[in-house]
Amino acid sequence: MSALEDCLLLSGLNIEYLDSAIKGLNNTNSTLLDPNADTLQTLLSALLTNLQTCTDGLVANNITIPSISDCSKLYSVSLALYTNAWNPGGMRHLFHNGSVSPRVLNNPNLKSIRPGGCRLLQTVMVYDIVVVDQNGGSNYNTIGAAVAAAPKYLDGTKGYFLIYVTAGVYNEYISIAPSQSYLMIIGDGIGQTVITGNRNAGPVWSTFSSATFAVGGQGFVGIGLTIQNTAGAINGQAVALRNTADLSVFYQCSIEGYQDTLYAHSMRQFYRDCNIYGTVDFIFGNAAAVFQDCSIYAQVPLRGQGNTITAQSRSDPNQNTGFSFQGCQIKAGPDLAAIGNVVPTFLGRPWMLYSRVVVMQSFLDSLINPAGWSVWYGTYGLSTLYYAEYANWGPGSWTGNRVTWPGYHLISNNDAINFTVSAFIIGDIWLWQTGVPYNSGFLW
Repeated sequence: MSALEDCLLLSGLNIEYLDSAIKGLNNTNSTLLDPNADTLQTLLSALLTNLQTCTDGLVANNITIPSISDCSKLYSVSLALYTNAWNPGGMRHLFHNGSVSPRVLNNPNLKSIRPGGCRLLQTVMVYDIVVVDQNGGSNYNTIGAAVAAAPKYLDGTKGYFLIYVTAGVYNEYISIAPSQSYLMIIGDGIGQTVITGNRNAGPVWSTFSSATFAVGGQGFVGIGLTIQNTAGAINGQAVALRNTADLSVFYQCSIEGYQDTLYAHSMRQFYRDCNIYGTVDFIFGNAAAVFQDCSIYAQVPLRGQGNTITAQSRSDPNQNTGFSFQGCQIKAGPDLAAIGNVVPTFLGRPWMLYSRVVVMQSFLDSLINPAGWSVWYGTYGLSTLYYAEYANWGPGSWTGNRVTWPGYHLISNNDAINFTVSAFIIGDIWLWQTGVPYNSGFLW
């Protein structure tokens, strides 16, 4: 059964996370400072997220394992003790504003990569390169074969294992294991290198296992890819991309689906210049994720449905998780625009009690409902969630008729700075290595 298989994978991850957390705590006798503090809080946050995902899957299949609730309490107490005692205040170090240029490391092997990836690749260190081409004449004919050949447990000091995927439509389900760290996959661009599947949640697949592309290895970078789930709105929950990889980046990618398109499940993630298409809860999960300069497109859902862009699932107030959208464009997709934005579309709704989403310095088109945000059911989470807006513009950005929930805020720059790359995902520590452009603080 898929739910049990999901739990097996997630419990294995929790064992690894606990081991890493214990080692981190044992290596210091005083208050941990960034970036170690954020890493420890990320691991402890992910423990709860993995347990919640497992529990949700078991409940959906009428399977009861009583001891799971005890684990949840233990992890929650551990996170609270860490956040409020070992690392009091959960202090974050704020870096300077503006763009950060990555270190330039030339590598002669980069000459084998076609134009389109070269300019970026000249700024990163590469451990090895393989090429995937469906037409032959390369190292591999499938992406899956290239991923299977990737070395395990790279630590990033020797660079990335780089897989260059030439243009084509790849009907494959890709799974990158947690042991396959510092893997970089570069395609020929959006609409050129397309990875596609059509699994959906149901008798065979869970939501978690329905993903066309699933990545778990730390330090993953994806560039110039289209990742699709073509199951369609009629088939409900159907994930295109599931990301459980810490310090992961997607740059100039298109992530396409309907309900539950992008499962930003856990750990620290960064998305830059990406297109994301969907309908119901189409950016969901409990990662600490920043979306910068991305285009978010709501599509036409099933008749009678509305669109909710996010369903963030922070379940504990001490988790360092949430979604931050900065400099994004939130618009109707071509199919929704063609029928005149008649579908009610909201920025998000609270999947869990402490759901956290911030939208700032972004363009909101007229498709956004004046209320801005939607309920999950009744008053669930409305006083414990944290939804905020800052310095947005466009016809959907007017806040005069926004919800009046206790958890909704119009914030100042003093609060908004906490959801920038520097503060929220401590990006200045690790993003430079990827060669991907980013802004540390405010865009202006």
